[in-house]
Amino acid sequence: MTESLKTTYSICGMCTVRCPIKVETEHGRVRFIQGNPNFSSMKGVCPRGVAGKALVEDDERPQSPLIRVGERGSGHWKAVSWDEALDYIANKMKGVIEKYGARAVSLSDRGGPFRDMHRAFLRGLGTPNYCNHDASCARNVQHAALSVTGQGRKAVEYDLKNAKHVVLQSRNMFEAVNVQEVGDLVDAMDKGCRLTVIDIRANVSSTKANRFFMVRPGTDYALNLSVIHELLKEGIYDKDFASKHIQDLDALEQFVKPYTPDWAAKECGVSAESIRAFARELADAAPSVIWHPGWMTARYKDSFQVSRTAYIINALLGSYGAKGGLPFVNKPGDMGVRSLKKFMDLYPSPKDERVDGAGWRLPHIEKGPGLTHLLFKAMETEDPYPVKAYIAWRHDPLMGLPDPDRLQERFNNLDLMVSVTFSWSDTAWHSDVVLPLSTYLERESIIAAKNALQPYFFLRQRAMEPRFDSKADWEIVSGLAKRLDLPELVFDSVEDVWAFQLKDTGYTIDDFKETGRILFADKPVYKAQEDIAFKTPSKKIEIISQKLEDAGIQSLKPYESPQHPPEGAFRLTFGRVATHTQGHTANNTALSELMPENVLWIHSGPAEALGIEDGATVNVANNGAQESIKARVTDCIHPEAVFMVHGFGHRLKVESRALGKGAADNRLMTGGLDNWDRAGGAVAMQEHFVTVTPA
Repeated sequence: MTESLKTTYSICGMCTVRCPIKVETEHGRVRFIQGNPNFSSMKGVCPRGVAGKALVEDDERPQSPLIRVGERGSGHWKAVSWDEALDYIANKMKGVIEKYGARAVSLSDRGGPFRDMHRAFLRGLGTPNYCNHDASCARNVQHAALSVTGQGRKAVEYDLKNAKHVVLQSRNMFEAVNVQEVGDLVDAMDKGCRLTVIDIRANVSSTKANRFFMVRPGTDYALNLSVIHELLKEGIYDKDFASKHIQDLDALEQFVKPYTPDWAAKECGVSAESIRAFARELADAAPSVIWHPGWMTARYKDSFQVSRTAYIINALLGSYGAKGGLPFVNKPGDMGVRSLKKFMDLYPSPKDERVDGAGWRLPHIEKGPGLTHLLFKAMETEDPYPVKAYIAWRHDPLMGLPDPDRLQERFNNLDLMVSVTFSWSDTAWHSDVVLPLSTYLERESIIAAKNALQPYFFLRQRAMEPRFDSKADWEIVSGLAKRLDLPELVFDSVEDVWAFQLKDTGYTIDDFKETGRILFADKPVYKAQEDIAFKTPSKKIEIISQKLEDAGIQSLKPYESPQHPPEGAFRLTFGRVATHTQGHTANNTALSELMPENVLWIHSGPAEALGIEDGATVNVANNGAQESIKARVTDCIHPEAVFMVHGFGHRLKVESRALGKGAADNRLMTGGLDNWDRAGGAVAMQEHFVTVTPA
């Protein structure tokens, strides 16, 4: 290979999956991106992964630090140096801290493995107010897992490659793509694994399924209860596993007695016979069954219970710890390897309670990433105290949460709003300072650990120099830390950052060169089921969670039938697609060409009654908000619902390719910031009804 050609093993940044990739560059420009061949399941990259090259070459992204010079949202900016931008932020933060205390500083991000350094920055300042986007994604799943097992959702791995039956509910695996998971599931299906999909429309995953339940929107909990009823009534659950590992099974059995398949058929719109057959198929495949508890579950008022019953069904089938089920992951420490040194351990935990109430007002809600919508509410109410500085770190809540106009009003109470981003967004546009983050191909990140059946350390490396005046995460944190008297987080080079993390592990950065990771097991390591001890007070799976009960929340919540849409209205639903990542890629030159806009799925029956033809432009409205979008008339969606892919309807002129294309679902969710699942914490974003009329 000549000097002009270079191969870099790195981590994709086009979505939050962060797939391992191999990047080829020539003369400092990206030539080819593919899956890292050292990962057996990385058989390729998705369309977004391929479009990383277009992201780098996009001239419509922020190219230097910017400070607002007009009204918020006016689009009047002054391009400044990094020193000037960081000085400005640091001085504003010092003023906020002096007047209100460090707890008045907050930050939200999109979660993931590269958070340790900027979270340490918050802890060093003395604020507890870190949040991530999970309140509009998987908070319900996380809290459901904690309520049942005492462990988070990532304590287990989905052993798709060895599964015999996989159930996808609130998880559209073939469109909201995790490349490794798709590859493993396809391999399993080639070996005879059955696939069941539960959804309100015939998505791509359903076209691969052996069984598809098109349920009435909001009735997933009813279906799950009827499956539990059938497993217990017919005695086709794993009795040995249950006797050893499930507490309060008698309470569950009593609770589900009324929830028969015949009852569920009337609620969900699927036949009782198919539910009974489905339960029998699950039992036949046990314990190599995965009933996926969901990925993006910020949907209904009872989505927490949907995820919770999914975990309970997995337990009844003995899937926990089983090959092809939900085996427990291993940490590097389980393989005799010292953990990476954590930046957060440099500082003590803040003394103040979280402003969103997680862990104290809401004792059943995990403290870690908290609840973003309640952080934003406190910016307005100042209850329990003021929040006056906010950093959106690669996060766009104005696109990701309901009622963006209302959310913007809450942001107007801030003394400082900063956006760290590699592309324009509504949140960046309404900030005081925009810090251009180098794209993932132009930056390094801190080393991260992956807990898995085969645990490993992995590394994102810079494949090329930045095109514009942008910086990597660690550089931005170091710059702010230097100005805010946190010398422990100031580093001169990324090699120094990595050396800090690897200290005492016995490894150096050179150990990543050949594959991009350090693997700690030659093959998957399954923990013996007899060694299972859950992290609940009883050390068992708990049907009755005392933490929930103490918070006034029923562990076994009686089913409430969801509201039917008002006359002439539809329940608004939304989802993902393999071509785009929420609103982050709508302006990407390659992906906008593949899919320039979203469309509104509407059932052919009501469409005909409304005089709506396929391809016609329609107006979708709710409580004074209105969006225009083209209709897709189809029988492949439940008649009570309409559906659109999330992330379109951009209104910023700086995004010329996305401007005015399609509709923004969250603008149709008026009042939605206050509509959330009290048990799981996530926003209930599919509890809104819209009207549809010809344009």
